[in-house]
Amino acid sequence: MIGSDISVVLPEVILAVYAMLALMYGVYTGKDRTAPLLLWTTAALMAVLAFWIGFSPEGADTAFGGAFVDDGFARFAKVVILVSAAAVLLMSQDFMTRLGLMRFEYPILVALSVLGMMMMVSAGDLMALYMGLELQSLCLYVVASIRRDSVRSTEAGLKYFVLGALSSGLLLYGASLTYGYAGTTLFSGIIAAAEGGHVSLGLLFGLVFMITGLAFKVSAVPFHMWTPDVYEGAPTPVTAFFATAPKVAAAVMFARLMHSAFGEATADWSQIVALLAVLSMFLGSIAAIGQTNIKRLMAYSSIAHMGYALIGLAAGTVGGLQALLIYLAIYVTMNIGTFAFILSMRRDGQPVTEIDSLNMYSRAEPLKALAMLVLLFSLAGVPPLVGFLGKFYVLKAAVDADMVWLAVAGVLASVIGAFYYIRIVYLMYFGEPREALDRTMPPVQWVALMGSAAIMVLGVANLFGVEALAAAAAETLAR
Repeated sequence: MIGSDISVVLPEVILAVYAMLALMYGVYTGKDRTAPLLLWTTAALMAVLAFWIGFSPEGADTAFGGAFVDDGFARFAKVVILVSAAAVLLMSQDFMTRLGLMRFEYPILVALSVLGMMMMVSAGDLMALYMGLELQSLCLYVVASIRRDSVRSTEAGLKYFVLGALSSGLLLYGASLTYGYAGTTLFSGIIAAAEGGHVSLGLLFGLVFMITGLAFKVSAVPFHMWTPDVYEGAPTPVTAFFATAPKVAAAVMFARLMHSAFGEATADWSQIVALLAVLSMFLGSIAAIGQTNIKRLMAYSSIAHMGYALIGLAAGTVGGLQALLIYLAIYVTMNIGTFAFILSMRRDGQPVTEIDSLNMYSRAEPLKALAMLVLLFSLAGVPPLVGFLGKFYVLKAAVDADMVWLAVAGVLASVIGAFYYIRIVYLMYFGEPREALDRTMPPVQWVALMGSAAIMVLGVANLFGVEALAAAAAETLAR
């Protein structure tokens, strides 16, 4: 029995063993001198695991009595998480080295947080879900404050810790209520307790508390208050990591809990998720308009984009789950390219985050400005770029689920949000000339920027097959 269980969780076991061995190696050898080697090794291992998981046989396996579920839905999310984490790690080396932040613990903490995310998306039990969530969160609290000589970085880590602990407490309280009224922590047992849509008041309270805790993790309004300060205060590579892999893990975990544990009570949670989506879309779109710091702008952008992703979940259908997965994959790709550009924003070797510093950037760097234009238009959902297709899928899922009002709200929020993306483009091409930014850009960041921009254009043809993969993955969760 244990042997078959281990075979199901083998990728997670390999990553966990590697993280522990890497920690021992770093401690007993050159410490921070080993950081570049550990960073590249960690990124390479993540890429190999993503390839392995992506090409593993179809079907669903469970381990440890159903507490761990390895199905198509989890595998799709794990590939996105591993690839995005590896890309962010590689992009971050130059920045972290320049600022003296290249600690050997950094790639190990990222690896452990990714391990927690892989556990989150495969959880089939409330205890397994909480274990994965806390492993991810504890690592993220540390990397947020890894710049120990910066008050803002320390503040970011502390705010993230305090608010994250509050959300974890709410989630755990909801889980305890659910266990008390369902008599089990297994998702399969909870859905049986709510058979026929007859959800007891206690289960309903448990559901609401868990949704509240998960809303914190995806930065959904009104539980978004930590996001702008943490994005601004954390080192930019850490912000890039926050904006990609953890968002995917939290959204997929949210979807798995709603469908696997409360799939018989869709009517009870769908309207709550829809309200979170509307509030997130509009606050993220409106609050970003007045931002002058590009990292804070990206924080509000991520809040808005999580709102669009939640539209797919609110639909409560297989099509909605497919749209959610497609949107998350596109969102991560856009953010990797955008943050590759932000990481390269320097003047006299020092990082710059003010949006005004991009005035007439196109004159000095026409190719990079064009790539950024493509990414910003894609983030805004301008057709025919891939970002438009992401929004199209989630809005279509809402319409198909007879939630036309939600689709209309999404369109209105998208129109509002387009303003602040287009404003950056305006500054790059028509702004008042300022002191130029440094023109050097590390090769890894250049490849990430150009590659993401190219995907936004070339992916219009067939989304590189992601649509079919997402459909197959959604079927495994919703059946």
